[in-house]
Order: sequence, then structure tokens, then C-alpha cells
Amino acid sequence: MKKIGKIVFFIYIISNLLIIFSNDVYAIEPAGKTYEGIDVSGWQGVIDFAQVKNSGISFVYIKASEGQNIVDNYFKRNYEQAKANGFNIGFYHYVRARSIEDAILEAEHFANTIAGTTPTCKLAMDFENFGNLTNSEVNEISQVFLNRVQELTKKEMIIYSNTYSARTVFSQELANKYPLWVAQYYVEAPSSNGKWQTWEGFQYTDRGEIPGINGYVDRDKFTNEILLNSSEEIPDNSEDNQNNTGNYIRYTIQSGDTLTGIAKKYGTTVNELVRINNIQNPNIIYAGEVLLIPTKNNSINAGSDDKNNTIYIVQRGDTLTSIAKKYNTTVQDLVRNNNIVNPNLIYPGQKLIIMKNTTNISRKYIIYTVKRGDSLWKIANKYNTTVNQLVSINNIRNPNIIYINQKLRVPINISLGEYDCGHTIYTVKRGDTLSGIARRFGKTVNDIANLNGISNVNYIYVGQKLRI
Repeated sequence: MKKIGKIVFFIYIISNLLIIFSNDVYAIEPAGKTYEGIDVSGWQGVIDFAQVKNSGISFVYIKASEGQNIVDNYFKRNYEQAKANGFNIGFYHYVRARSIEDAILEAEHFANTIAGTTPTCKLAMDFENFGNLTNSEVNEISQVFLNRVQELTKKEMIIYSNTYSARTVFSQELANKYPLWVAQYYVEAPSSNGKWQTWEGFQYTDRGEIPGINGYVDRDKFTNEILLNSSEEIPDNSEDNQNNTGNYIRYTIQSGDTLTGIAKKYGTTVNELVRINNIQNPNIIYAGEVLLIPTKNNSINAGSDDKNNTIYIVQRGDTLTSIAKKYNTTVQDLVRNNNIVNPNLIYPGQKLIIMKNTTNISRKYIIYTVKRGDSLWKIANKYNTTVNQLVSINNIRNPNIIYINQKLRVPINISLGEYDCGHTIYTVKRGDTLSGIARRFGKTVNDIANLNGISNVNYIYVGQKLRI
């Protein structure tokens, strides 16, 4: 027994040394000088910010909103008191989105909630409950939310995540664009996640105790890099957002309101309001919450700009393909004229320019040599164009007849992009794999991996640019 006891003790000592060693070697570093901070929400109740300030805390992140219509009960009070006591202030939104459309609505709700404030720290996305979403879906929703918030607030963003999700869920693409506020408890420094090399925020416990706060509070360290470059007030886009939600308006619940009364007033049903707003109990709604209400007018909202080009406002269910078909144009023209980065991501309320005489716009082509077994449909599908476009460009009389070694002009579109030193630039789309892309272009996986410095051939991400 004594011998076994010594062995167990020895293993315990070694394991602890390994943990200490691994923390030192694999920890990520702060991005700058660090300061003590906290993050708070309605769970902390009434906070005495003067006492908090005197305890050495200089940064505070405040929960502003959640989902599409929830505003934290203490948001306004926390902001006003924190500002009055000279804190560096940031806001965060708790994301519940399960689709790109949800992400847009949540981003607009967050921006509306914090409109008129002057935060000094980057705005934070708190996305930690993923449900049944795939990693790809999480990252698309995150990117749309972050983009939309930045567009509306003109402020920089930061991603809040625990170390595990930073390592296994969020993409390298997001890590390259947005800094990290990482949560990892009971360690001196957050562990490496393989994507972010530094942190701007580090939440190290949810059991902090601070004078001026009853009960526990999250304790953080924040660096000077988390501070915003500008101190301008966040603009109020609420009126624009009402129009940009497509077929919905936002209604702030008043004291005495009922869903039945609201539904009757706006010509909808209680069931529809419950479904759209994810209401658990239709008999319980709260003054101050915001409801999305479907409008009666679901017609397409289009107009024209000063060049007489059509301005189309994206509706729920639209795709670039359906819009292009409606206006007799092409997806690639829409992408080019509207500076769209990802043709799979458009959102209700987005304004698109439909250029007049788009067929006269100069475009670039590749020359494709027809091979045995080819058809116009196969070629169009391969290069993300249409049979009709190939027929028109190449003056083909019979789309069912093409011949081996025939030279066809094929338009370069958003998927193929421009050329780079003789290489085609391909933009990775949802569902792509390196092997699939290699087959499409008649290359090998190793050819593409070596050309692009890809170390893991099983990992590519949507929006990634590949030289072919």
C-alpha cells in the first residue's frame, strides 16, 4: 500500500507540474497593458458604481440586449451610473440567432438599444449557445451580426468566447478580423486556442466579489487595445431599421398592452406575433420590450437612384439568383455593382443597385476548350454561370450542339474573381471541399494546398480566396 501510495503521489506531482508547464508554454498573451474590469447585467441588481470605482475597477462591460427584442432591465441605469463615475464602458449583446435573418434583426435591435450612448470600448458579440447549428452556420451568423452592428454603429467589434469555442467553433477568418475577449476560469492566463494569438479581454472568474455589488460578479482583465479609436455617439438608426426589416415594423410594448390588442391594431394574429417573436406565454408581455410586427404591405419596395438605376430592397426569401432573374441581369453583375463579398449572404432591407444596360458593362472572360463529354449545362454549372449566358456570349445557335476543341468565352464571376500572376482566384462557398474544388478545376488537392500554403487540407472556410 505504501508503494502504491508513493506512486499515486508521484503521478499527482508530475501532473500538476505538466499543467503549470503547459499553461506557461501555451498561454496566449494580452494585447497591451492590462486593467481590472467587470461585466454586469440585470443579475447584479442595483450597483453602487462609486464603490466599485474606489475598489480599483476601471473598465465595465454592460449587457445591453438579447435576442431580437429583449433589453436588459438595468441597461440604462448601469450605463448612466458607470458613465457618471468615469468608467471605460463597453456593451455586449447576447446572441440567440438561428439564421442569417435572425442575425440581422438582432444586430439592429442591439444598435437601436445602444443608440445615443458613447461607449469607450469595442462592442461585444456574446454568442455561446449554438443549439443545433453547425460550425459553418455559427460563423456565418456571427459574421452577419458583426458586419451589421459595425455598419449601424460605426464602432469596432470584439468576440466574447470561452476558450473551447474559440478553439473548436469560431473560424480563423473571424479571428483574423476581430479581437478576442476570452473566458477561462481559475487560470492565470487563457490557454492557446490555435487561432487568436492575443486577447484584449480575459474573464477569469464568475465568482468575483466587489464592494458596491451584492453577490457574485464576473471579473475581467481588459487591455488598452479594447478601447475605441473614436468617442462619437452611436447614431440612431431606428427609423431606417424599421424600413430595413423588409416586411416588419418594430413596436415597443406600452403599459396596458395585450397581444390581442396589438394584433388587432396591426391587422395580424396573436399566433403570428407569438411565432415571430418566440413568445413563450402569450398572456405575459412586458412594457418596454420590442415586438416585430408583420406589415400589411408585402409588395416589393423598389425605386431609382440619380443615374436612373433601379434600387431594389431585399425581401424575406430573396436570393441573388431570384433577383437577377426578375431584373434580367446576372448574379455576378449584382455582386460587382454592389460590392458584395459573399453572394450567399444578403439580408431583408439591404439596398441593391440594379444597373441599367448591364449587358454593356465590360467584363472579363476565360477561354474554355470543350472536352469530350461536355455540355453547355455542365460548363455553365462548373463556372457558376448559365446556359443562356454562354449561348448569348458565344453566338451559339443550337445549345444542344457543341463540339470537341470548340473555344468558348466564359464570364469570370464572383466565384472565380480576377487573375493573380496567371492564377485564377476562387472564393470558397458553403459546402465546398478542397477535393471538390480540385476536381472542378482539373487539379489535385496537393496542387491547391501547396499553392496556397494550406497545411490542413480538411480545413477551408467560406469566403477564403484560393489561387488555382
